Amino acid sequence: MESSTVGSSDFEETIVTASPSRRVRELLALCFSSGEVGGGGFKDLESVVKELVSYLNCLSENDELENDVIEVLDEILKVVSSPQVDQEVIDELSFQLPKVTSKFADVSSRCLQLVEEIVDRFVEACNPRDMLSILCEALDAARCSLSPSSCSTPLLHGLSKVFISIQRRHFEQLKVAVPVVLNVLKDISLEKDVQVEDLFDKAVGIAFSIRDVSSKLKNEEEVKVRCLLGLYVIQITAILSVSIRDKAASCVPLVMQLEPLLTYCGLTHLGLITGSDTEKLMSTVAGDDDDFVSSFPDIELGASLLLVWAKISQEVGEATNAALGSDVDELQSNPVKRWQAYGMLKYILSSGNLLWAFKRHTIEFLLDITKGVSSSQCNDEKIDCSHYTPSIYAALQAVTLVIMYAPDADLRKKTFEALKRILSDIPAPERFHVLRALVTNSQSSSMTAILLGLVKDSMCSSSLQGTDCATADMHVIELVELVLRPPKGGPPLLPDQSDAVLAALNLYRFALLFNPRENEAGKERSRVGSEVLSKKNLEKAYKEWLLPLRTVVGCSIAENVKEDHGHESSFDSVCLLNPIESVLYRCIELVEEKLTSHV
Repeated sequence: MESSTVGSSDFEETIVTASPSRRVRELLALCFSSGEVGGGGFKDLESVVKELVSYLNCLSENDELENDVIEVLDEILKVVSSPQVDQEVIDELSFQLPKVTSKFADVSSRCLQLVEEIVDRFVEACNPRDMLSILCEALDAARCSLSPSSCSTPLLHGLSKVFISIQRRHFEQLKVAVPVVLNVLKDISLEKDVQVEDLFDKAVGIAFSIRDVSSKLKNEEEVKVRCLLGLYVIQITAILSVSIRDKAASCVPLVMQLEPLLTYCGLTHLGLITGSDTEKLMSTVAGDDDDFVSSFPDIELGASLLLVWAKISQEVGEATNAALGSDVDELQSNPVKRWQAYGMLKYILSSGNLLWAFKRHTIEFLLDITKGVSSSQCNDEKIDCSHYTPSIYAALQAVTLVIMYAPDADLRKKTFEALKRILSDIPAPERFHVLRALVTNSQSSSMTAILLGLVKDSMCSSSLQGTDCATADMHVIELVELVLRPPKGGPPLLPDQSDAVLAALNLYRFALLFNPRENEAGKERSRVGSEVLSKKNLEKAYKEWLLPLRTVVGCSIAENVKEDHGHESSFDSVCLLNPIESVLYRCIELVEEKLTSHV
């Protein structure tokens, strides 16, 4: 009589000769006989299940015909659905079959349906707490498959049912499961041919299950589950938005499904865009659990995108138009909330995975909230901006990236206007620090030139606001030296750094000639003690910046003229260097004049 345990050679032969469904039927029958009283006990059951799983894994790797796979899955479903099956057998099968059968979900729609029914059967028959950990483990395994989208679908479907079936310790178990779900959804979003609608259906199914759990709870646990739902909705918004490869407007109907969930969680667009809602949610759910916080890496991005989505869609916009209008009014009148909004919106502007449509709407929103904002608001001595300066600086860095890489001139023009408005919204004492940091970390000569031009504009506005000239002078000296005498040593690289060098020379010339306008009392402010005009700094600029640069510029022009035998590149280089030479000699003349006055 043939042994029930198949050796390796016999096992391979069986795969070739026996039909897959027949072999699965035999192995399942062995599971039942092992589970019966006197049938061999738990160890035999465990070994037969292991053999069944091994056979199914081998089957999934052999590109079996669809009909064979359907027959196998149908056989499994019949057996696990039988009321005569012992609970011990069902429990043992539940540890393995959801994971291994999910590998067949991408064969066809019928296979997907059968796998979902198999998983649902285990969810109905087994302990919800056990199924929660089983499905989470299976989802982790699905992330490593060739088609995580298809493999995870039945598992996520089953998990949404498990959530509702849990009877105790809801929050603790959801807190463990939600990060697993988010990791799977994010992996799916990165697939090249991801179907956004399918991804969103999976995500929303889980969200509504969490809401249903929350609605059954009371007191503190209900609050925590509701906050967890809010975090989940925000995170899946970021995941969905990144997965969009085409027009954002086509996904508006999907996003509309999230609006009721935001309301249910007590979230507002103003709270999201200022970051107060996300901080409240995270503190309630995570506490000091850093590992949990790391499961929501895009929470700020998602919070900002929820507002932008409301702006993108006319359909959503009509429903939220009044609320968005009041939010804009509030941000225009409240400097602190406006600074907080800058810090949140930077996540959209700095993302390299979003469509440009999101960034365009973000820039337009920045222009809306800074419209009509006066500098007197941000210069209120009672308002401390220092706490927000790092995030505003990061936002401005993101804005400069949009200026450099925007696909059209209109967006670049709007972004430059937004850059100027945000800078003017920073109190004068911090503004120069931010500008200096932007120039210091700029990787583009053209952007450095733009920023130095804004420094000059800032000096003009500072004179009108009564800012200390000596303070402004010190920053000018630092910025000009940063370009004309780079920290890494040597003169600036020409013609590559031509834009930055020309802007630095123009800024220095402006500082030398700068004559503050009359103040309100009609008296001109004196520049006595000006750092730019001090003998020490004039001599330093003359010897360490200007004269060495004159040599470099002169040699570069001579070299390019010598090599210019119809070469367009040489001609272009000379055209770039000529304005630098002109402004440079004017600066040298002015410094020599100022030094003469010190004699």
